[in-house]
Amino acid sequence: MTRQDTRPADEVLAPAEMGACRYTRHSFARSFLRAAAARRWQVTRERWEMDSAGRGEAVYRIRAEGRVWHFVAFSTTIREDQRTDRVVAEAWDVTAALVDGPVDTERLADLRVQVPRQEQGRADAGTLVWTRANRSQRFFDYVVGRLAAGSQPDPSELGDAAYLLRSTAFYSNGKFGLAEFERIDAGHPLRISYRSQMLAAWLLRELSYDLVEHCARVRNPAAAALSGDWRRYFGLGNATGLGMVPYVINHPHVLDAWCTARELPLAYALAQPTSPESPRTDRVLELLARARDYFAERDTLPTEPYLSGAAMAGGLAGVIEPATEYARTGTVAGKATGHAWRALYRAAGGPEIRGVVGSVLVETYDELDDEVEELLRCEEVLAVRPAQSCGALRELVDRAYGWVGRFDFADRKAQAYFWFSSENNEEPRRGRRGIDPGAEVEHPIDVARAVAALREDLVTAAPDRLVAEFLLAHPWHRGAIARVQSLASLPYAEVRANLLGEDFVPLHVQRFQLAMYGMENYSPQSTDWLRVTLFSGAPRATDVATGIDDDWIFSRKPGKD
Repeated sequence: MTRQDTRPADEVLAPAEMGACRYTRHSFARSFLRAAAARRWQVTRERWEMDSAGRGEAVYRIRAEGRVWHFVAFSTTIREDQRTDRVVAEAWDVTAALVDGPVDTERLADLRVQVPRQEQGRADAGTLVWTRANRSQRFFDYVVGRLAAGSQPDPSELGDAAYLLRSTAFYSNGKFGLAEFERIDAGHPLRISYRSQMLAAWLLRELSYDLVEHCARVRNPAAAALSGDWRRYFGLGNATGLGMVPYVINHPHVLDAWCTARELPLAYALAQPTSPESPRTDRVLELLARARDYFAERDTLPTEPYLSGAAMAGGLAGVIEPATEYARTGTVAGKATGHAWRALYRAAGGPEIRGVVGSVLVETYDELDDEVEELLRCEEVLAVRPAQSCGALRELVDRAYGWVGRFDFADRKAQAYFWFSSENNEEPRRGRRGIDPGAEVEHPIDVARAVAALREDLVTAAPDRLVAEFLLAHPWHRGAIARVQSLASLPYAEVRANLLGEDFVPLHVQRFQLAMYGMENYSPQSTDWLRVTLFSGAPRATDVATGIDDDWIFSRKPGKD
C-alpha cells in the first residue's frame, strides 16, 4: 500500500472533511494503550497522602520494558470561580508531573515547589510532562455522594460526556526546562510522538478514579467502589481552542505524517477483498451497530455546526442496511461484490458518516499497526533552494499549490481576520481586521495569501532567473518560497483553506487534531473552541498490567448494552 492508493489531498484536507474525522485504532491514545497492554506495563500507587477532601499528594510508579517512571500529583481544592477551561490560569485542583527515574525525598520536595506553579515554575531535565486539571463541577461531588451511599452513579444524571477531572494543558519537549523529545533514546518506549503525553493523561484519569473513591470512603468506610462498566466509563475531560490551529500550519511535515497515518490504513481496508462468511464482515456489522447506538444515546450533547447524535445514528442506519444485505446475500444494492467495504464507504453519504465508517473499517485490520507508528517520524526542515529557476518554481507553485487560486484576496472578506497572540495570556487569537487591535503583530500563518502573492510576482519574473536573484528584489517571499520548495513532494502538508477568510471555521482543524489524539464526545461551545473527553471506556491500570486492551471504541453508557 502506497500514497498513490490514498485519497487525494484536496479531499482529505478540505476543512469540512477534516472536521468529520473520528479517532481510529492509530490515534495516539489507542496506540499507546495497545502497546502498554501488549508489554504488560505495571502501575503501582507508591504514595497516597490525602485528607478528607482529597487534598494532598500521590505518587504512582510505572514499570515498563526495563524502565521506571513516576507520576507525581498534587491535589487541592480551589474556588469554583477559579476553575476555567482556559489554558492560562493561576490555580488548579490538580497539578502533576511525569518524571523519569526514581523520586527520592529531595526530588519530591523540589516537585512540590515547582509543579503547582506550572508556567511560573522550572522543571528538571528528567521531567517529561507537566499537566494540570480541575474537578468536574457537575460530576465529581455527585459521584462521591453516590459511592458514599453505597450506590453506582445513575446514567441519567451524567449527560453524554462524563468525566471526573478536566485537564487544561500538557506541557513537554523543552518547555519550562522539561526534557526534550529528541534527547529520548531510540528504542525507548516513549520515543513515539505523544506517547509521554498520553501516558500522563491516562494516569491523570487513573488519579481521578482514586480521588472519588477515597473521598467516598472518608464519608463512609463501607462506600462502594466504581464497579462493572462504571470502573472504566469516565474519561478525562478537556477543552481546546484556537491555539491548536496554528500548530498544523507551523508544522506541515507533522500534518502530512498525521494524514498519511490515517489515509494509508483506510486505503488498505478499502482495497481488501471481502466475503459474507468472513469474521471481519460480522465485526464490521457489530461495530456499525455499536456506533449507531452510541450516537443515538447522545441526545443532550451540543454538536452544532456538526450533525446531532440522532442524525449520526440515522446516517449509520443507512449504512447498516447494505452491510446487512451483504452479510446475508453477498450483494450490495442487489449487485454481487467482492469489495463490499468500498460500497459501504460510498453509501455513507456525507463526510461525518464516512468518518465513522472509515474508523470502523480501519478497526478491523491490525496489519499496519507497526508501520503506521513509523510514519509519525519526520524531519521538519524548511529551506530555500536558491539555485532553482523562477520558471521551475512557478511550475512547482502551480502543481502543488494550485488550490490557492480559489481565493480572491482582493475581496475584503478573504482577509477578514488576522491571527495573533494575546499579550495578557499568550494564547493565539483571531482579530477582525480593521476593527480589533493587534494586526501589527499578525502571525504568519496566511499560507494561501502568501503563496498567491508569490505566484503573482513570479508571473513577471524571467523563467531562467535564479531564485536567489528573485529574492534580492523580493525578500518578503523568502518564507513562502522555502515552504513551496520544501513541501511540494508532501501531498498532505497544507490545509486547503484560507485561515484569514470570513468563512473559515477553526473547529474543523481542531477536530482533526483531536481525532488524531484519540478524543471523542465533541461538544462545540462556539466556532472557536469545544469540549471533548479522552480515554472514555478505556482499560484501567490493573487491566493493562494483565494485558487487557480490549474493545473500547464507541463505548456505550453503563447499562445500555
